[in-house]
Amino acid sequence: MSSGPTTKNPSTILKNFLNLRSLTTPFCTSSADYETTSAKTGAYLSVDIQCSQQVADMLSEALLCFGAVSTSMVEPDSCNSNDEVSLGSIFTVSHDVHQSIALAADSVGLKETPVYKVTTGYQSDWIDNARESFNPVQVKEGLWIVPEWITPPDDQATIISLNPGLAFGTGDHPTTKLCLLLLHSLIKGGETVLDYGTGSGILAIAALKFGAASSVGFDIDPQAISAARHNASLNIIGPDKLQLQIVPSNIDPSSTGQWQWAMTDNNVEDRDLNDLEIITRKEKYDVVVANILLNPLLNLADHIVSYAKPGGVVGLSGIILEQVPTVVERYSGLLEDITVSEIEDWACISGTKRSISS
Repeated sequence: MSSGPTTKNPSTILKNFLNLRSLTTPFCTSSADYETTSAKTGAYLSVDIQCSQQVADMLSEALLCFGAVSTSMVEPDSCNSNDEVSLGSIFTVSHDVHQSIALAADSVGLKETPVYKVTTGYQSDWIDNARESFNPVQVKEGLWIVPEWITPPDDQATIISLNPGLAFGTGDHPTTKLCLLLLHSLIKGGETVLDYGTGSGILAIAALKFGAASSVGFDIDPQAISAARHNASLNIIGPDKLQLQIVPSNIDPSSTGQWQWAMTDNNVEDRDLNDLEIITRKEKYDVVVANILLNPLLNLADHIVSYAKPGGVVGLSGIILEQVPTVVERYSGLLEDITVSEIEDWACISGTKRSISS
């Protein structure tokens, strides 16, 4: 076997330290708990997962989306007929590893949870290594994603400052780039935008940089909301322009009563309870973008589209090319004029919400 990580795109090195995904994960321990533990012990959980090579790429991405801080893959020896590969993943010490692996496996269609082994590791310079790995990302000419500790390479360009160490969304992954390019093409000035599963807040922030009047970001992970608020402040964006709302998981999205109960049960702050209308108000947004995973895109299709105004545009990403027909079929009754853009093996689907009379 070869040793060391293999990659299918340049973002894997960065992901090895930083990316945490939010919308499709359950509520997790707060970042403060992790930071306290990390500062005292430098500990993390190293997980070795055995899986088929055929699903390794998708499972690797799904693990990141369900809380893994890093993934790397060791490919089998070319002389070995066994197609199993070993996926190495890193989790914070407080994370429920079994739940994350089970959810990730289910999201890519595996009927059983893969065999895995967990060991505890120690790495005091984790964040420092991450910072060394993350460089400015040029999404297109005149548009850069720049870590907060680096001077922007082009002071004439649109700059989105970011600290990507807290939540998924750094600008270098193809799905994030696709969504950024979609927003750039759609926003002409004055639009309202919803980022469904905001993560680091990069898409909601970008929409405002492009000229949107206001943005809203939903997420079920308190850590992601904290990250997005920090990144909004880096870009001198206040709550009058960007509203960030934590929402509960595992409930009927259409039930206002369940939203209210779940938010209280999860000890959501009073100011967030007062913003319940943000979650339940439908047909409000000119643009809705959801960069999540296949299963939630399918299961939450009606809920996602319900936030868009009739004639509004809905963008969907977080999927590989071979999943496009399934997603298009699911949304064909909700959207019209559906188009697909792609970078490498990843896709972004967009379409216009059908009017009630359609």
